[in-house]
Amino acid sequence: MSEIALLIALLAVTSALAEAANRLRVPYPVVLVLAGLGLSLVPGLPTVALAPETVFFVFLPPLLYASAWTLSWSAFRAELRPITLLAVGCVLFSLVLVAAVAHYLLPDFGWGPAFVLAAVVSPTDAVSAAVSTKGLPISRRIITILEGESLVNDATGLIAYRTAVAAVLTGQFGLGAASGQLLLVTVVGIGVGLAVGGALYGLQRLTQTSVTINTSLSLLTPYAAYLLAEAVHGSGVLAVVAAALFVSQFSGRIFAHDGRLQSAAVWDTLTFLLNGLVFILIGLQLPAVVAGVAPALRGPLLGYGVLISAAVIGARMLWVYPSSALLRRLRAAIRPGGNDSQAASQPALSRAEITVIGWGGMRGVLSLAAALALPLALPGGAAFPQRNPILLLTFIVILISLLVQGLTLRPLIHWLGVEADDLAEREELDLRLSLATQTVAYLASEAATTQAPAEILGRMRQRYRLRLERLQRRAAHAADPNAPADPDQGVLTPFQQLQEIVIHFERRILDGLRREHAVSEEVLRKLENELDLEEGRLALDKAG
Repeated sequence: MSEIALLIALLAVTSALAEAANRLRVPYPVVLVLAGLGLSLVPGLPTVALAPETVFFVFLPPLLYASAWTLSWSAFRAELRPITLLAVGCVLFSLVLVAAVAHYLLPDFGWGPAFVLAAVVSPTDAVSAAVSTKGLPISRRIITILEGESLVNDATGLIAYRTAVAAVLTGQFGLGAASGQLLLVTVVGIGVGLAVGGALYGLQRLTQTSVTINTSLSLLTPYAAYLLAEAVHGSGVLAVVAAALFVSQFSGRIFAHDGRLQSAAVWDTLTFLLNGLVFILIGLQLPAVVAGVAPALRGPLLGYGVLISAAVIGARMLWVYPSSALLRRLRAAIRPGGNDSQAASQPALSRAEITVIGWGGMRGVLSLAAALALPLALPGGAAFPQRNPILLLTFIVILISLLVQGLTLRPLIHWLGVEADDLAEREELDLRLSLATQTVAYLASEAATTQAPAEILGRMRQRYRLRLERLQRRAAHAADPNAPADPDQGVLTPFQQLQEIVIHFERRILDGLRREHAVSEEVLRKLENELDLEEGRLALDKAG
């Protein structure tokens, strides 16, 4: 089977299994990893080797960009303290604890290989965090902390990894140099990301009339940010995150309506396919990983992998509770009205929410890529110590993280009684109310009377008054569940119902013309797109 045919087959399998996972209400990374493991055991199937360059330069930039794009900057800023404590403090704490476990309990693991292993598995994975928490009944705050941590802990993990590898290669370790490097790669990475984001903003402002060019530029942005940051020895991950957060704040000025629709569709499809391939490729690595380890060591290393996984998970659980207590003390010391009033107004996380945050930190393809990127030999020509065992142990940690934590996260949430808050719904309703109120006021002003004839203006005023009344009833019911619900919610007006009937009638005409080959396909598709937009507008009206 050629590589192209294998890729197409994997994409087909990914789509089918993702749908099955959705129906089973199981995180699809779990299903895809298991499928990859199963496929890796099929006789005659070619070995699929996942090169670290493929992960770092093909998969990682767009997936990080998509995750950071959907992350709310205001929510991220409000949770900056817990995110920082996890992204820096938890990674370093896990690094020390896991390295100690590896050194003292694994045979022939010196401090150098132990710290290398710990540096590989200590940071959580942004891709796993974003996918595994999707659809879970948890608050937006928990999702922000988990995704925010995994997006910015790269700087800590990267420096720990580079320092540990350098210590093995040279036999020297410098704590001061490592601290300086951490600050440098962070500042450089963020600076490069903001510069690339600013450049993209300027370019897309110049090309607003071309939807295709704007969408293409948005696809190139994460690669440009990542490669440029890495070239100047900064954090490519932080560069991508910074570029995404910057550009997302100005997306309303960059894209026209058609550009936003096309770009969203392209990015949704791209991230789905890349996410699916990443997790199924993890499972497919089993033969190559196992082949690098001597047969006599495979059984013992399986048990040691479980031990290291327990250390990784245990270190995180040990960290989250004391750090949350520290945050409560910091929050109590902050006086409302200062620069940190937004963070101070955040309620303390409950013990159940802290437990979910601790259990929700997962490892993924980044750890595997880091292990694969380890040097094959020392400068003197000797083999890099424990390289193959480190690779197998990392693989086991990833599997346990995705399978055990991924499968038990939803039951754990249910058992702890953690529920999704209605913050997003309330925020949406408040914004809809504000827009409708201001629009009604504008339509009643003298400025609107010059924009249209009185009859048309009257119909528009009536439409928005009805919308405002429906939103006010919904807001009253949300504030007081005993208040009567809006009887018109989800119901179209007679005019809108007639419009829906007319749209379906027009679709039947277009279908008939297509069967008769009476009109060119290009023209048919243009008119179908217009009907799609009209029907989408009706769906929004029906929603509220």
